[in-house]
Amino acid sequence: MAYNFKEQMSKPERLSGGHRLCAGCGAGIAVRGVLRALKEEDKAVIAGATGCLEVSTCLYPYSAWNDSFIHSAFENAGATISGAETAYRAMKKRGKLDDNYKFIAFGGDGGTYDIGFQSLSGAMERGHDIVYVCYDNGAYMNTGTQRSSGTPMYAQTTTSAVGTHSPGKLQQGKNLTEIIAAHNVAYVGQTTYLSNFKDLQSKAEKAIYTQGACFLNILSPCPRGWRYEAADIMEICKMAVDTCTWPMYEVQDNKWTLNYKPKNKLPVEDYLRPQGRFKHLFTKENEHLIHEIQVATDQNWERLLEKCEA
Repeated sequence: MAYNFKEQMSKPERLSGGHRLCAGCGAGIAVRGVLRALKEEDKAVIAGATGCLEVSTCLYPYSAWNDSFIHSAFENAGATISGAETAYRAMKKRGKLDDNYKFIAFGGDGGTYDIGFQSLSGAMERGHDIVYVCYDNGAYMNTGTQRSSGTPMYAQTTTSAVGTHSPGKLQQGKNLTEIIAAHNVAYVGQTTYLSNFKDLQSKAEKAIYTQGACFLNILSPCPRGWRYEAADIMEICKMAVDTCTWPMYEVQDNKWTLNYKPKNKLPVEDYLRPQGRFKHLFTKENEHLIHEIQVATDQNWERLLEKCEA
């Protein structure tokens, strides 16, 4: 389907303004992009794991969601949305519902990579007709920027401190997109709305309208946790893609497809430098750590190219 920017932006918003998300928050922008892929005649049931998005958009008795919204605990958004989808199929079969509903869950990396992974994995393995969307902001931002398994290597958080004896988080971030692809689900996509509007639109449409379990992983920067100027969010996302730190690809019917290959692959320091969480790397004694990140990024990129036969 051809992408028309003006047409998409003129659609009614399914996430209303007036919520409490921070100015420049990548999560809210990503959610609006995903929901914009819904056909206007389709209704949606949305589950939200506890996290920044949930606590900022659904404060009883108010809600920014124009579709049905279920607040789940941190650990069970996958189970909640799969249960709602199962009930819908049963009621549809008995002739109790005529409307078409789509079932979408949103969770941050804390509620997806870590606490909610068990219920997410179960929902994916069972093959429910759902879409699970992770808005990946690289830490537990809702509770004060603690490390998650999605936090990049050597990033500073409140639980991976930087000092004389600690250079930040010591481990590489978990590659959750590839882990979900290993579940042999209907569709998996990795993107960032702030870098390529069309790419997210295409992947969200595929995820929502492909029968079976689907997963989207969307890089969603957090200006407070990443410590950059909120107005620079698009540039941050662009650097993530052009340095191959966050590749844009998809997996459908076990076929891996690379959606974007930079003509001039940039060094990772172009992505790291604008972020205060990596400020400590740009000192003489820590220059070797940037090299380590570059080596790891290059290895991951080469492995992805092989899978995509690119």
